[in-house]
Amino acid sequence: MMRAAQAAVEAALSAGADYADARVNRLSRESLALRNGAVGTAEAPEDLGIGVRVLKDGAWGFAAAPTMPGAALGGAPALAQRALKAARDLHPAMVQPVRLAGECSTVAEYTTPVEVDPFAISLQDKLDLLHAADRPMQGRSETVIREVSISLRREEQWQASSEGAELHQVLVRTGAGLSTTAAANGNVERRSYPAAFGGNFKTGGWEHVVAMDLPAHGERMRDESVALCSADPCPAGQRTLILGASQLMLQIHESVGHPNELDRVFGHEVDLAGSSFATTEKLGTFQYGSEIVNLVADSTVPGGLDTRGFDDECVPSGRWHVVEGGVFTGYHTSREWAHRIGESQSRGTMRAEGWYNPPIIRITNLSLMPGTWELDDLLADTEDGAVFCDTVKMWSIDQRRLNFQFTCEIGWEVRGGKLARMLRSPTYQGSTPTFWRSCDAICNEDHWELFGVPNCGKGNPMQVAEMSHGASPARFREVTFVQ
Repeated sequence: MMRAAQAAVEAALSAGADYADARVNRLSRESLALRNGAVGTAEAPEDLGIGVRVLKDGAWGFAAAPTMPGAALGGAPALAQRALKAARDLHPAMVQPVRLAGECSTVAEYTTPVEVDPFAISLQDKLDLLHAADRPMQGRSETVIREVSISLRREEQWQASSEGAELHQVLVRTGAGLSTTAAANGNVERRSYPAAFGGNFKTGGWEHVVAMDLPAHGERMRDESVALCSADPCPAGQRTLILGASQLMLQIHESVGHPNELDRVFGHEVDLAGSSFATTEKLGTFQYGSEIVNLVADSTVPGGLDTRGFDDECVPSGRWHVVEGGVFTGYHTSREWAHRIGESQSRGTMRAEGWYNPPIIRITNLSLMPGTWELDDLLADTEDGAVFCDTVKMWSIDQRRLNFQFTCEIGWEVRGGKLARMLRSPTYQGSTPTFWRSCDAICNEDHWELFGVPNCGKGNPMQVAEMSHGASPARFREVTFVQ
């Protein structure tokens, strides 16, 4: 497969390309789910293909095609010709010639550390685990839907470039979760574990699924979903908010990750997903959050869904602050966009969904660094009437990633320094910098957890990417709640 990628690059250069890179991708997935105790999803798709990207006279061209083992080499030259033709055809529409920052000529391999190969676990063992997780969610007449699922992904890549890069990567991730939905008193409420939308996902093997111990949490999720149907709605007004980690991770994703993708800042997502308030004159000076807010992008963190050796431009993975001490200090970039802001190297955040798309800037693993508080001490330090809430239910954010509204699955009122009355559908809203500037306490590393996002959409045509966000519970002052 590496030879096929090299052949495509060589053919592109021979035909007149100024730069070329090629990726051969083999993707294997497995999804298995129960719905109310019966198999609702059982699929194991695989695909293999090659994508070729060329640069000619400042314009990009891309071409891709599916292939079969042993056939990729023969089709590589034709794909290179198609990509080069696309670059020449697009050249008249070019607004500004592409220039690439840095050079990537590494020869290397990277493989996700895996203790137990998830694809080697028998189907029966996987079903047994799903049924074991489903049983504790049974037993309440109010329960109308029980769901439990497992999701596996293995991607193998061979990359080559005209600068001499030759990279082979094997990226493995696992995920699982459960949810239960109850209907009573005219309300329908859901509880999810360990997070909404399928649970939690990490790079690694079957050991991640085992560590979540899904059967131990089904009964609690069942009972909380039933209790929510009778719980008081979260009252409107301005009060202190404490966010749990599984909700805070989505707050990070939407209000920090997306607005700091540099292509979005320059308007390249306006037609689909919007632009960004975090414009380039703010870099290095803008007070994004309070002094205790440190948000770090890290494509090397263990377990992260974007933890890898290299991005799809052959740029090595790395770690940097997006916000340091509350100040906005860094973008997600590519080689092209890094050059636009005068940086000498890309941050290595270019990724494509499969072989059939060109890479675009994607959020990498982006996390709020832990603070110093124990959760019990934080609750004890918080006034009565504050609200602790967790696990996203629904959300909305404007086209510039500035004004937002989030609704959580569950909340609790703080009374006497402890979690007291359960609250239904706590909904808070705010403005991104005002919200992050109001953060005055963050729990310590003992409470810090990494959550995976397996379904982030961006681009036109749409591409889906995966990344992770780490957080521990944090407190925000004077937050507006609505009903």
